[in-house]
Amino acid sequence: MTTYDVTQTSPSQSPSRPSDDRSIGELIGDLTRETTQLVRQEINLAKTEMTVKATKVGKDIGLIAAGGVLAFAGFLALVAFLILGLWRLGLGPWLSALIVGVVLAGIGGALAMSGLKKLREVDPIPHQAVEALKG
Repeated sequence: MTTYDVTQTSPSQSPSRPSDDRSIGELIGDLTRETTQLVRQEINLAKTEMTVKATKVGKDIGLIAAGGVLAFAGFLALVAFLILGLWRLGLGPWLSALIVGVVLAGIGGALAMSGLKKLREVDPIPHQAVEALKG
């Protein structure tokens, strides 16, 4: 019985065919592979863009939190100074507590407003990924 090696090519055929001589199946396979790769790249771009934006938002939220902590410290200072001032200061207990409390609350409020302003400036849309998908 004679066996034939069907994997060998004849001298007129080369193992890798030229790209302009590809079959429909090969073209569809290439299209599928390239489309999958493109979608993965766009997803990675969107992830990267969102990570950058989330980092910025995180920093702005940190400013808001710092402002909130200082504002709360101002409130506590108001309470403490009112209680201590009732008994110690010559200016008048309420005046000292009011001055310190207003200063701390003002600083805290300014920090919170700064953080909110910066937070409003962040655009959450991944524009590069959206443009790449459109065009």
